[in-house]
Amino acid sequence: MKQIDCRGLGCPEPVLRAKAALEQGTKSFEILVDNEASRDNVVRFGHSRNCRVALTTLADGSFRLNFSADPKEDAGPAVPFDEADYRCEVPAGLPAGFNLVYVIASDSMGRGSDELGWALLQTYITTIKDVSPQPSRILFYNGGVKLVATAGKALEALQALEKKGVKLLTCGTCLEFFKLEKKLQVGIITNMYEIMDSMASADRVVSPF
Repeated sequence: MKQIDCRGLGCPEPVLRAKAALEQGTKSFEILVDNEASRDNVVRFGHSRNCRVALTTLADGSFRLNFSADPKEDAGPAVPFDEADYRCEVPAGLPAGFNLVYVIASDSMGRGSDELGWALLQTYITTIKDVSPQPSRILFYNGGVKLVATAGKALEALQALEKKGVKLLTCGTCLEFFKLEKKLQVGIITNMYEIMDSMASADRVVSPF
């Protein structure tokens, strides 16, 4: 049986490939897809063409759809094809240029134990590099300024993010309050206007607090 591997393809491509197979006269074939939207669209298309479609969920979570061009019993006429009917939104990350801003406003993540909160925040900062999309900016104010002035794995992670182009902006008034203005080790000093402007112009603001 002919196999059409559509894993990794978004809608309506799996439907278009099924349509092409039918138009080429293929009587039976199977299509592999890896998301539910494509699965549902391919099944719906098959039924619109009066085909039998058998669905199997595979061990890796993908789907195998076996097409048979033998008409279903009591089938009506084929439904006119419109590619727009089979478009779908498959999660594939946020659009290019998405302006994501992180806000670090404390030296402790969560409440209960300041020691644990500091440790959790260190891990949070080091994990930012593994999350997509990457932020355009990270803002530090109040107790959060300690992250850019204190040695640790968070500081190392922030230095690596800065090298990748992430802007690190730290409240100057906050540094002065904690007497850390001479200990800043990464990023630049900023003011409340720039902090507010960064938040207002962001597509999304993320904070662990």
